[in-house]
Amino acid sequence: MLNLITFDGGAAAPLGQLSLLGALLFCLGGLGLALLGGVTRDARAVEAARRATWAVFALVSLGTLVLLMALLRDDMGVRYVAEHSMRASPTWVKVTGLWGALEGSILLWAWLLAGFTFILSLTLRRDALRPWALATMFVSLLFFVGVCATVASPFTPLAAIPADGRGPNPALQNHWMMAVHPVLLYLGFVGLSVPFAYAVAALVTGRLSDHWVVVTRRWTLVAWTFLTAAIVAGGWWSYETLGWGGYWAWDPVENASLIPWLLTTAFLHSIQIQERRGLMRSWNVWLIVLAYASTVLGTFLNRSGIVQSVHAFAGGPVGPVFLGFLALLLVLGTLLAAWRAPKLRDDAEPPAALSREGAFLAGNWLFVVFAVMVLVGTLFPTFVEAVQGRRDASVGPAFYNAFAIPLGLGLLLLMGVGPLLPWRRAEGQGLWRALRPLLVAGLGAAALAALLGVRHPGVLATVGLSAYNLLGLGLLTARAARQAGGLGATLRAQPRRYGAYLAHTGLVVLALGLAGSGTYRRDAQVTLNLGQPVQVLAEQLELTAIRQETRSDGRSVVAQVRIDGEPFRARMNTYVQGGDTPFPSPAVRYRLTGDTYLVVTSTDPKGQWASVRLIESPLVSWLWWGTLLICLGASFTLVSPARTARAPAPRLAPATD
Repeated sequence: MLNLITFDGGAAAPLGQLSLLGALLFCLGGLGLALLGGVTRDARAVEAARRATWAVFALVSLGTLVLLMALLRDDMGVRYVAEHSMRASPTWVKVTGLWGALEGSILLWAWLLAGFTFILSLTLRRDALRPWALATMFVSLLFFVGVCATVASPFTPLAAIPADGRGPNPALQNHWMMAVHPVLLYLGFVGLSVPFAYAVAALVTGRLSDHWVVVTRRWTLVAWTFLTAAIVAGGWWSYETLGWGGYWAWDPVENASLIPWLLTTAFLHSIQIQERRGLMRSWNVWLIVLAYASTVLGTFLNRSGIVQSVHAFAGGPVGPVFLGFLALLLVLGTLLAAWRAPKLRDDAEPPAALSREGAFLAGNWLFVVFAVMVLVGTLFPTFVEAVQGRRDASVGPAFYNAFAIPLGLGLLLLMGVGPLLPWRRAEGQGLWRALRPLLVAGLGAAALAALLGVRHPGVLATVGLSAYNLLGLGLLTARAARQAGGLGATLRAQPRRYGAYLAHTGLVVLALGLAGSGTYRRDAQVTLNLGQPVQVLAEQLELTAIRQETRSDGRSVVAQVRIDGEPFRARMNTYVQGGDTPFPSPAVRYRLTGDTYLVVTSTDPKGQWASVRLIESPLVSWLWWGTLLICLGASFTLVSPARTARAPAPRLAPATD
C-alpha cells in the first residue's frame, strides 16, 4: 500500500484523505459506544469503544505517514507539499515540513492525540470513570481529526503539478531546534487532554474525591515536563535564530504556551492537597479545565492570524472552528462544575494561612493571577482592534515585567517556605525556628552580591531568595536522610519527594539565569574592517575573512572574526524561497558565567568589511541547565508508586446546643 505514496501526480492524496475520513468515522462510532456504555453500564460497549481508539490511532498514523512520505518523495501533486517544501531542501527540513505549516501541524496534533488516547485505552481501570474518560477523548479526537479531514486537509490534490515547490518558511529551517521545539510543545498541549478527560469523567459520575487526581498525576506531570522543555527550547531557537540575542519577548504565541504551563503548575501543587487533606477539589477541576482550554486558545491564536507573531501561521479557515471548540470546552466545564458544585465542597475547613496547605493555596492564587495578566496583555491589542478598528495598539515588555517580576519573586518566597510548614497549622515559634536559617542565608547572599557590585533590587532579591530556597531544600534533604539512616535510603524510599526538590533546584537556577541575563546584558554594534582590530565591550574583535558558501537551498555569507584571539564564524543565510532576505545564524560562545554572542548584520560584497553586533549576556546557560534539572526532577517523581486514594474524611456534623 505504501508504494501508492511514491506515484507521481499526487496519488498520495486520496490514500491520506481516506485514512482521515476512516478515522473520523471510528471517532463517531467510538464516541457513541462510550456514551452508550457510560449511560447503560454496558461493559461490551465500553470495550468496543476502547478498541475503536486503536483503529483511530492506526488510521491517523497512516495519514501522517502518507504525508511524511509525500514530503520526502517530493510529491508535488499534493498541494501541501507543493506549497511548503521543495526538492532542494535537506531531508531534515522536509521532515519538519510535516509540522511547518497549518494543515500539517494540525495533523501532527491529531496523531499525537490519537497516540495518547491509544495509550490511555491500555491503562484505563475498569471503573465508572472509564467510559466517560474515553468519551471525552473521542470529543477531542472528533474535533482535531474532523478539522484535518475537512477545512484543513493536508491532502488536497493539485490538477497542475508544478516542477518544484515553493519551499518551507526560511525562518523554520535556519536552526535544527525546529525539529524539536514544536513536537515538545504539541506533546505538552496534547498531554493535558488526558487529565481533562478524567476531570470531566469525575464530574459526570460525581466521583470527585481523590481517585481521579491520583490517577492523572503522572499524565499531568508528563505533559508539564514536555511543556517546560518546549518553552525553553523555543527560547533557545529564538536565541540562536533571530539574531537579537534574546530568548523571550512576550510574543503572543510565546505567551500562549506560558498560560497553560502556569495553570498546570498550580494544578500539580494543589492535587497534593486534595490527596492529603481532601481540600481544593473545586480548584483542581477548574485548573485542569482551564489549562486544557488554554492550549486550544494558544492553538487558535497561532493559527487564526489574529495576532502578529514571528511564530504564528497566516490566517486561514480554522480560526472560527477553534474558537467554537474553545467555547465548547469552557461551556461544558462550567455547566458540569455548576451541576456538581455540592460535591466539590471540601471535606475539611479551609486551610490555615500558616500551614502547608495555606502556602500552596497562596501559590495557586499567584499562578492564576500571573496567567490572567498574561492573557490580558496578549489579547488587549486584539480587543482594541475589534472595538476601535486600530491596528497600532501593542503591549510591550514593560507591562509584563511590571507584574511578572514581583509575582515571580512571590512564588520563589512561597516555594522555599511551603515544604517547611506542617500540615493543618504551624505554631508561630516553630515557624520562626524553621525560617530563621533560611532568612539569614538569603540576606547573607544578597549582601554578598551587593558587595560584589550587584545593585539592581530585583537581582538582589532573586539572589537572596535563591539562597533561601537552596538552604531550605538542603535542610529538608538532610533531615530526611537522618531519619531514614542515609541519603541513599531516603532517595530510594521517596523518589517523588526528591524529584520535586531537584525540580525546584532547577527552577532556582533558571531564575538566576533570567535575572542575570535580563538585567546585565550588554550590546554594541560596530563595523569591522578586514585585518583591523577594534575594542568593543572590553573584547578585541578582528575581522579575518569573509567568504561565500553555496548550498542546495540557498547561500551563506560567513564572517570569520577573532574575539580575544578565539575564532568565531557568524553567518547570514539566504534561501531560494526567501529571496534576498537574510536570516542570521549567530556564533555563540557558551560559558557558565555568560555568553559571547556575535551576529553579522551586513557585509561588503567585496569582502573588505562587515557590520556586526556583539552581545555579552551573563548566566544565559543557566536557563538551559536549570531546565535540564527541572526535567530530571520531574522524571524522578514519575518512578514513585502512585499514592492510593485517601478515604474520604467524615463530614463533621454541625454543632448543637
